[in-house]
Amino acid sequence: MDTCIMDVKPLVQSPIPPSTRLHKFLAACITGNASDLHLATDRPPMLRVDGKLIVIQGESSLPKADVDAFAAELLDASQSKILDARGDCDGAITVDGARFRFNIFRRGGNLCVALRRLEERFRNLRDLGLPESLYELCDLPDGLVIVAGPTGAGKSTTLAALIDRINQTHSCHIITIEDPIEYVHAPALALINQRQVGMDCPGFNDALVASLREDPDVILVGEVRELETIRTAITAAETGHLVLTTVHAGDCVGVVERLVSVFPAGEQEGIRRQISLVLRAVVTQQLLICDGTLANSTMAHANRRSRVVASEILMVNSAVANLIAIGKSSQIYSSIEIGAGQGMQTLEQDLARLHVSGHISETTALAFAKNQRTLRDRVNRLRAQPSARANSSAIA
Repeated sequence: MDTCIMDVKPLVQSPIPPSTRLHKFLAACITGNASDLHLATDRPPMLRVDGKLIVIQGESSLPKADVDAFAAELLDASQSKILDARGDCDGAITVDGARFRFNIFRRGGNLCVALRRLEERFRNLRDLGLPESLYELCDLPDGLVIVAGPTGAGKSTTLAALIDRINQTHSCHIITIEDPIEYVHAPALALINQRQVGMDCPGFNDALVASLREDPDVILVGEVRELETIRTAITAAETGHLVLTTVHAGDCVGVVERLVSVFPAGEQEGIRRQISLVLRAVVTQQLLICDGTLANSTMAHANRRSRVVASEILMVNSAVANLIAIGKSSQIYSSIEIGAGQGMQTLEQDLARLHVSGHISETTALAFAKNQRTLRDRVNRLRAQPSARANSSAIA
């Protein structure tokens, strides 16, 4: 683990009340442009900045009593019961206009707190580094749209951007089922109701089943990972609802196989057919450190972003739907490669774009590519284009 010291004003550990100290740690997270704050018994408070953990300067290891007090500040009565019963609990708080998602868990009988800083505003797809053509998904009358990627890849932020677009442009009823509620949407053109698992409903599937009786047009499910929740999400998409959700998977083909593999072998053929009928799009994304020539350019330094999104996009047309139905998912990749006109792109195509444009280094691009030879080929193709050569000259 890379550890360094961050220059943040030392916090006096006593007799400042726990709530005040917690707020100061959260303020350090904001001013230090950190993505996460970690508070653990017998360890100093740490921030994650550009992917690296950093010890807050002047802070020593936190005693058990302090971490217990921080947890008590974050948890309500129902969440405390969940923590006692399960050993971990999710939640979210807003402090001075900043929103944080938290997870409190036990480690060796002691409590640990991990807080993730969320965006203070809804960012549009262009700001996120995703194609604006994805906004077309907001106009779909029904079907299943999945955003995939590892933890911390910005899946919730992407879904929040899509829900905000629907909220601003469609007169409809949106129901979100989340654990916890990360982005709070104020009703605009749409009526929007956000339900938190553990507080408003016992679980994702129970809330999803109930939502079908609540006259929704759009349903956001924070995550589908259990068989019954996946089954209900497919049913909701079949019955005239637009369902948006997330899955932990590394690529678009992996998402399809992940959904199918949850079901018993005897059901998988039928589930493939159902998925082929309701799946509309899959977006997988990774967050990468900006370490290319653009990031190091003096001219671009003021406007550079510390991280950038690399994405793979699958739009389900009739050919792709047929491949899903007959179990030939491995051939979907070829459809993505030739589907640029329909808004599709492979991860290698996007990594090549980010490298040629100077956002990421060749080392980073190769590290995240599934096929390094394909990546090099895509880089060479882009560099051969006049516009790419002009951009490279401008960066240099």
